[in-house]
Amino acid sequence: MQSWYSSMAPAQRRTFWACFLGWVLDAMDVQFFAFVIPTLLTVWGMTKTQAGVIGTSALISSAIGGVIAGLLADRIGRVRVLKLAILWFSLFTGLSAFTHGFHQLLFTRSLQGLGFGGEWAAGAILIGEVVDRRIRGRAVGSVQAGWPVGYALASLAYWALYSALPESMAWRVLFLLGLLPGLLVLWMRRNIKESEAFEAAAVYREKIGLFGTFALIFSPGVFRLTAFASLMAAGALGGNYTILTWLVTYLRQTQGLTVSMTTAYLAVNIFGSFCGYVGMAHLSDGLGRRKTFALSAAGATLTVLLYTQLKLPMTILLLLGFPLGLFQSGIVSGMGACFTELFPAQIRGSAGGFSYNSGRGIGAMVPAAVGMTSTSMGLAPSIGVWAALSYVLVFVVAIFLPETRNKELEVHV
Repeated sequence: MQSWYSSMAPAQRRTFWACFLGWVLDAMDVQFFAFVIPTLLTVWGMTKTQAGVIGTSALISSAIGGVIAGLLADRIGRVRVLKLAILWFSLFTGLSAFTHGFHQLLFTRSLQGLGFGGEWAAGAILIGEVVDRRIRGRAVGSVQAGWPVGYALASLAYWALYSALPESMAWRVLFLLGLLPGLLVLWMRRNIKESEAFEAAAVYREKIGLFGTFALIFSPGVFRLTAFASLMAAGALGGNYTILTWLVTYLRQTQGLTVSMTTAYLAVNIFGSFCGYVGMAHLSDGLGRRKTFALSAAGATLTVLLYTQLKLPMTILLLLGFPLGLFQSGIVSGMGACFTELFPAQIRGSAGGFSYNSGRGIGAMVPAAVGMTSTSMGLAPSIGVWAALSYVLVFVVAIFLPETRNKELEVHV
């Protein structure tokens, strides 16, 4: 039987790899901050609340960037916006290496977030439009699997630099590596073309204009879908960002692990995350988007509570890192395909970008809430409670969300 990947034409495969690598490098740049939090708590005397604020501010700005990128993707094209987003987040990740205090890092990370948000808005829609509907869940979900690959690269860079350099220097070099993703754009200039769906919607796009495009997101026939998609993203990303932001600090401070042991525990979680993206992408094409969302949310809720609320032997905690990553990423895996299918082509970037990133803005408050409540509750209980509440929201939304598996993409409202 022909595999889903081999069924794609060469141009589709190039688009797949451009979106995949963009997401890999985006994840790598974003995750650098999680690794340097313990260092900055010591070197700068930064508080956990301040660390949470930086993490949340980057996510909020990424929500703004995603909305802007979605609108631009419907006006000037998915590919052009994808390239601009990659260049943007690379630049400001690199500039973070030269900061000397909380406010300076807050500034560079917030600006980095604009590009971070724009990458998903353009990339997920682009790959969703160029592949066949029968493999859309697997293709888009596999692009999303680039996140744990980028996380793994960040973890590897963290281990190598922190093993070779003093912490006071290593964190700066780590951020400097964030400049490397800009090189991907050089390859994309010659190899990636715009999607046919974007070109086909040109006549409708010209009729409604930029403000008309944004207004359609809230029109009677679309608003219900926008609301469901936004709530889905808020729950999925609220839980996901909580784990991504605080897991390193949880392992090092609460569990007392060394840098090497923390890296080993993260490796299990990252592998589980990769399996979640790929496995749930296949499941969403077979079982359907709604059921896959509900299954992932239920599994994530149970696992994160076990991981953070019970005093388990370290061996069990290590093993639990796999299902924690599996379910946490399984939810996100299906969102790109689902959001592509929910909305018509002339507002697909705008509506998908708005839904994902307004949800991201809401979900971005959760890591900050963890930092604030950790003072009174403790870090582990705070992580568990806030992440679990986020995943319960996903489960509820999945009950009411329309099923979109195998749906033909619409051109206009």
